[in-house]
Order: sequence, then structure tokens, then C-alpha cells
Amino acid sequence: MDQPSLTFADDNAQGLLVAYSGPWLLSEKLPNNREVIEALESRQSLAFDTTHLGDWDSALVTSLVTLLRAANEREINTNLSGLPEGARSLVELAFAVKEREGARRKIRHWGFLEHMGNATLEVRDNTRALLSFTGELVLSFGRFIRGKATYLRSDLVQYCQQAGAEALPIVGLISLLIGMIFAFVGVMQLESFGAGIYTANLVAIAMVREMAPIMTAIIMAGRTGASYAAQIGTMKVNEEVDALTTLGMNPVDFLVTPRIIALVVMMPLLTMYASLLGILGGAAVGVTMLDVSLLQYLHQTASAVGLNSLFGGLFKSLVYGALVAVAGCEQGMACGGSAMAVGQATTKAVVMGIVLIVVSAAILTVIYINLGI
Repeated sequence: MDQPSLTFADDNAQGLLVAYSGPWLLSEKLPNNREVIEALESRQSLAFDTTHLGDWDSALVTSLVTLLRAANEREINTNLSGLPEGARSLVELAFAVKEREGARRKIRHWGFLEHMGNATLEVRDNTRALLSFTGELVLSFGRFIRGKATYLRSDLVQYCQQAGAEALPIVGLISLLIGMIFAFVGVMQLESFGAGIYTANLVAIAMVREMAPIMTAIIMAGRTGASYAAQIGTMKVNEEVDALTTLGMNPVDFLVTPRIIALVVMMPLLTMYASLLGILGGAAVGVTMLDVSLLQYLHQTASAVGLNSLFGGLFKSLVYGALVAVAGCEQGMACGGSAMAVGQATTKAVVMGIVLIVVSAAILTVIYINLGI
């Protein structure tokens, strides 16, 4: 089977003759026309020979248009008489209307300061949008407390199930493994000082105060927060949010408030569950690697965890849950009108949720230290 080829030779003293042969189809491996464009330098005319040309489609037209544009840029005369009638008509049609000046998008390379300025403006806009959404949410909670918010109680129960019971397996697995890792590190370090039993203190305090709330929140940011953004974003794309507004229903009351309430209510329960499994994972490693019984390990754990640590961790879980839910719903409500916008909103919801969790964790830790909690 013939292969497509592109050759060129001198037509006359100052001209170039380009010959196409073989099948010029998109399905074929086509030759590059870079050498032909380089050969156009210092030429005065360009002609074509398609005597041995086989079947062709838009691949031939694309190659011809590229060569003719290069010839026009060099002000070279062109002769299209050697082309097939169909290809000649398509090429003439392509050049019938001149490109409007300024129609092409110019690629601009931003400097470092411009990148920093754009990033700062984007952070400012996102912060302003988040604060505006928080204000609408406060008003919605006021209507919810007064019993004037429009929502379905069945939806609230369903959201509680999705954010609570359905999240137990992944939260439990991660918490169990984290507790085992903490216990293993604690045993390896403390055993050298003869204080291996204090591994129970390390695991219990770390899980109850810090790791259980923050790891549960990060899991929920990637699971539930992203789900909120995708669900509400899809409803915006399908114009269901506009339909709610048309029916006289506040979208924040109907879509956002029940989701936030569900996640805030479920987060302390998930955190307690994560703390328990983390302690059990630590106990499994501690009892195996240390010369202590399970009863001794659990007694040491109970003596290490006080009410300050317990309620401090639960309060953090409330804050983290609220931030994750707000980030997911805000990005969903701010979603654009395309399918790609839904994916972008989901990604932004996860990123914003994790950032808010880390920032709030740092702030709460400083507050706890100053209050002696």
C-alpha cells in the first residue's frame, strides 16, 4: 500500500514545486511540512503537483493551508492550478475572509509580581464570597430556629445517615491504623527509657485531643464536603436551584442548612467513635509489644484522659464539621453552569475545607494552651 509523501523541487529559478503523492488521510501517518516551509525562504512562487495523489480528506487541506499561510507571510505568489478541484475550492474558501485583526488570543507571560497580585486578588474574592455566604447562612439558621425555613425533614434524616452511619467504615479503619501507628512509635521511643506504659497516655491524649477530630474532619472533607459541592453544583447546572427560587423557596434554606446541621450533629459522634477505635488500635499494639495486660493498659488510658481533653476534642469536631459543610455548600452554590465547573467546585471544596481545618486547628490549639485546657 502506498504511503503518503511530500516532496519539493525547484520549479524554476525562483520557484518551488511541492508534490503530494499517496493517500493523504487523517488515519495515515503523514509527513511533516517543516522542511517545505524552510525551503520557501528566498522564493518568489509556490506551485503544487498532485498527479500521484490518492485518496484525501481534511488532512490534505490542513497541510495546504499551512503552506499557503507561510507563503503569504513571505509575500510569495501561489499557483493552485495543480490541486484537485475539491481541495482548491476548500482552500479558496478558507482564505476568502481575512482573519480579523486581534482575533487571535495572545499568550501573555506573567511575571512573579503579577502572579502574586492575581493570587492575592483571588484570595480576597474567595474570602469575600465566603463571608457573604456565611451571612446568608446565619439568616437561614435564624429562620430554621423560628420554624420558618422551608425544608424536608426526610432530607435532614437522609443527610444525617450519609454523614454519619455511612462514614463509619472509612473513619473506623483510618482511626484504628493511626492508633496502631502512634502506639508503635511510642513503644519504640519510650521503651528505651523504661516508660513503655506511658504509650497508653500518648495514644489516648493524641487521639482524643487532636488526631481523632482532625483526621475525621479531613476524611469528611474529601467524602461529604466534596459530595455537597457536587450535588448542589449539579443542581445549579440543571437549573434546579433557579426552579426553587421561582417557586418562592430559598435555596439556602432547602439545600444548605439541612446539610450543615447534619454534618455538625454527626461530627462529634464520629469523633468519639474514631477516638475509641484509635485507643483500641493502640491497645492492640501496646499489649502485644509491652509486658502489660489489657486491663493495665486501659486503666492507664482512663487515668490519662480527662474531661478537658474529651470536651476539647469534641468542640474541635463541631468547628471542623461546620467549616467542612460550609466550604462544600458554598462552592456548590458558587458553581458555574457547565459540567467542568462541577468538577472544579468539588476540587475547591476539598481544598478549602482542608485549609480551613488546618487554620482553625492552629487557632484552637493556641486558645487551648492559653486557657490551660
